[in-house]
Amino acid sequence: MVRVSKSALALCLALASLAPNSDAFSVSASSRGASGVAFVTAAPASARRHQHATASLSMADDDESSSSSSSSSSGGGGSTLERLPESAVQIIIPVPGSATKAAYDRACTEMSKSVSIPGFRKGAKIPPAVIESTLAQRGAGKNALREQAVQSLVSQLVEPALKDEHDLDPIGTPVLNPGAAELAESFVPGEDLELKVRCDVWPEIVWGAPPAGAEKSYHGLTGTYKRKPFDEERFQKALTDLRDRYATLSPAEEGTALGMGDACVIDMVGYMANDDGTKGEPLPDAASGDDVEVVLGDGRYMEGLVEGLLGAKVGDDVVVSVSFPEGLRDKTLAGKKAVFDVTVKEASHRHIPEVTDEFAEKVRKGLTADALKEELRKAVDQEDAKEFVNERNDALGKALAEVVDVDVPDTLVTNQAREKFAMMMTDFRDQGMDDNDIKLQITPENFLKYKNISKDGIVRDFKISMAVDEVARMEGIDVPADQVDEQIGALRKEMAEAGQSDEDMDENSLRAKVESTLQRRLVFDYLSEYADLDVEYDDNAGQELDVDMLNDIAAESLAREKGITIDEAKAEIEGEQQRAAEEAAAAAEVEVEVEPAEVEVKVETAAETPAAVEEQVAAEEEETASDEDKAATYGNMDVEERAFTILSDLGMLENSPDPDDPNYDSSGDDEIAAENVFPE
Repeated sequence: MVRVSKSALALCLALASLAPNSDAFSVSASSRGASGVAFVTAAPASARRHQHATASLSMADDDESSSSSSSSSSGGGGSTLERLPESAVQIIIPVPGSATKAAYDRACTEMSKSVSIPGFRKGAKIPPAVIESTLAQRGAGKNALREQAVQSLVSQLVEPALKDEHDLDPIGTPVLNPGAAELAESFVPGEDLELKVRCDVWPEIVWGAPPAGAEKSYHGLTGTYKRKPFDEERFQKALTDLRDRYATLSPAEEGTALGMGDACVIDMVGYMANDDGTKGEPLPDAASGDDVEVVLGDGRYMEGLVEGLLGAKVGDDVVVSVSFPEGLRDKTLAGKKAVFDVTVKEASHRHIPEVTDEFAEKVRKGLTADALKEELRKAVDQEDAKEFVNERNDALGKALAEVVDVDVPDTLVTNQAREKFAMMMTDFRDQGMDDNDIKLQITPENFLKYKNISKDGIVRDFKISMAVDEVARMEGIDVPADQVDEQIGALRKEMAEAGQSDEDMDENSLRAKVESTLQRRLVFDYLSEYADLDVEYDDNAGQELDVDMLNDIAAESLAREKGITIDEAKAEIEGEQQRAAEEAAAAAEVEVEVEPAEVEVKVETAAETPAAVEEQVAAEEEETASDEDKAATYGNMDVEERAFTILSDLGMLENSPDPDDPNYDSSGDDEIAAENVFPE
């Protein structure tokens, strides 16, 4: 089986998810309904910050015009801007005749340097008509020179019009419409020309109206998330530990044997244990000691020490066999067995105080017993809640997405879907899926299906990300540099412990990612303080399946199959589920109410046709086993793997033909071929 690197797989997936011959880092012209390419521009973080700074914190009802497809304005250079849906714009750039002539002349000059024409030396001034005729004869087309002039104007004028005149950040590849080839048909050097360019731009964010009683749109967010119930056992242990810290000692009477809960002072000398349990080499000095205080309690020390001291008295010399913990920091002793010579020097009884106001006063002045328990309960609950911060943040994120309006451009959706698709395929490979099986799934058709399924989630996640950045800007939520340094240091330490080198680590990129992650946590903590979230306590919290995602997949499949909308498909599925539930309930009632005589008749009939019964039972058992196997299979998968498997089961994924199949048709090999994606 051929194996490929993760980076190669991800790159090939990105390339394969596009139409043949398109650029992996741009949007194909065909998908835009136009032709021609100008330039590729990515929106840097600083540019996004600038766009965020101009975001309007206004009422949604007052900004309906912002989604209009016909609002326009004029830039300082004379170009006109028309805003289109999904954060797209069209720029109309008037080009004077002097500019078209200059562009045509430049094209002639450049072409004369590279083309060889009989009767003219290279670089000589060649009449334009001669160059055009020669290019046409050589198959370049009669308008090749004019098309080059148009492309030159596009490269020269489009970017300044977008960025300088209209202060926009292009995303992806601006598209000339009509394209350069079509414009070249009517291009006349010295005459005015009009360029129309469409592109996606970085969107702006518009906040909805603040909830009743809230000052800001992102205050008072509502939602629900699940977490496990309060851990009473953990609380009681914390309370016991606190009481234990304030224990008092009283000397044990002479001759008293040590029991659980008592304390003692001992001298101990350690030796490594031989295979037969006898003393071996002496342990390092750090493992032995004099006047060592020991409290006899479960789980306090190395296994065997407390058990070996139970029943001992002051003045006794005892031999204690122990086992060092596996997780011991000193790896030379971790998990090893040892023998200690122990002398008991002192013995005491320990007295654990009850939780009273007097005890609470000792813990902190002015504290009462009830207040102590409440503070401790709150601390335990907050510690438990950390396990479900992601669930809390998911609820906050969904609520946040509902109070912002962001027109997400298709370019961003496509790019994000491509990354998720690539990562999903890479995960399949890591989980042991055969490379050949993966390659069969890498087709433009499968990518488009995946994109359609994941689009709503991508749009929601983008809106949340943009809103979080904006909240951080408006509230001045920044991450201290020392916290970033601390986190980076921890990452480097983890890499070192895992035997990985950090030499190839991009420090700037890593710092930006760490800072963004920490800032996101701080923003959600801030939002949580002002939110009104309902918490559902569930013992199984954190283990739920993503039912919504699976329902979305089923609805997508049904909608495509029947040619209906997603909402109609969801309604039909819900109706079928409701009918199935009602039929199951009705069947259960009939089964309960059936009369004994009817049972006898059924039994007699079954006895008369044993072969038919056996056949029916076998069929039912096979169907049940199939359902159980499928449920077990899905249940053992993570969400993305389960979703992809269900896609296959629903027939939504089309395997590309196997080149090794005898019936394989190789006539289409000029398009994406799996063997080219994964070379041997």
